[in-house]
Amino acid sequence: MRAGPSQEEVRRHNLGTLLRYVHVHGATSRAELTSRLGLNRSTIGALTAELTTAGLVSEAAPRETGRAGRPSLVVRPESSMVYAYALSIEVDRLRAARVGLGGRILDRRETDRPRGMQVLDAVQPLTEFVHEMRREVPDGARYIGTGVAVAGMVRRDDGMVRLAPTIGWVEEPVGAALRAELGDGQLTVGNHADVSALVEHARGAAAGCDNVIYLYGDAGVGAGIIADGRRVSGHGGYGGEVGHMVVNPYGRECSCGSRGCWETEIGEYALLKHAGRGDDTGREAVLGVVDAAMRGDSQAQFAVRQVGEWIGFGVGNLVNIFNPEAVIFGGTLRDVYLVAAAQIRSRLNAIALPACREHIRLRTPELGYDAALIGAAELAFEHLLDDPLLLT
Repeated sequence: MRAGPSQEEVRRHNLGTLLRYVHVHGATSRAELTSRLGLNRSTIGALTAELTTAGLVSEAAPRETGRAGRPSLVVRPESSMVYAYALSIEVDRLRAARVGLGGRILDRRETDRPRGMQVLDAVQPLTEFVHEMRREVPDGARYIGTGVAVAGMVRRDDGMVRLAPTIGWVEEPVGAALRAELGDGQLTVGNHADVSALVEHARGAAAGCDNVIYLYGDAGVGAGIIADGRRVSGHGGYGGEVGHMVVNPYGRECSCGSRGCWETEIGEYALLKHAGRGDDTGREAVLGVVDAAMRGDSQAQFAVRQVGEWIGFGVGNLVNIFNPEAVIFGGTLRDVYLVAAAQIRSRLNAIALPACREHIRLRTPELGYDAALIGAAELAFEHLLDDPLLLT
């Protein structure tokens, strides 16, 4: 028979569980930690004391309690002193942030990314951003690692971008290029929609939901899928490429080489073409169509209706397959959803099975465009949350 976990293994597990709770939920009293984690008061006290000594959390009396008696100490993550770098490579932008434990953005930088920019040209400004932010780090602060979010198919083992058609990259070693420039072995690369889904599930619009689909749209469409509380990544980490499910076999050719993919019907190009603005590109152009539709422009309204129909069509099929509790619309899909919500819901209801759709909640991201940055930081924090003693 296999022996049970040792006392040391249990202690490390409990330390990670407590730190993860405070990391996700923020300032939490010892009394609440006792209740939520199912541990006794003395154990919580010992764990918080150890994490405090390690410099990962701090403890202080609450400012106001409104109750008689000795108040329960409040445990807070040391956001300003324990941090990770987060990088996001998007169709039109390059973004970087220093993110503290607890998901707090401490510093940020961004610049435009011209379409067609190659990997080495993208790595240079991101590297410069990190060097700039390093100069602002307070003395004694501890670096955990770097997480990178890319709008493309990422091989999780080494950060190779296998295919990112909207960025124009195929088989590009993004992870290796950034590690070489930053001199950083603690760098992890993930898919943009995946990391956004993880963080919205942990602390955003899908908190409390164990089955979630996060749809991210710009020039293309991708999804982060959470099933039974776990990310669905597939073999190699390429799961969630819902933008390339074929919905219209006679439709437009897709950048991936196929024809009639979902993103050809709901992506940026489709909306702008229907609105008579096919020469425009980018988020501002999409927002221009959405704004025109809200002001009564008939062609913009037609474009939103066309895309809304196809959004509802695809979501209805995903609802039948994954039976989620919530579907979140991120990126430019958020803006389209806000003006086409009723139409999307109507189309979804016509396609999805009653048992799958009756509880479904359609939402926009609570963390907005910061979801990818905070989610990328989560890639770096993960090993610390699994074993907080790694820092000691």
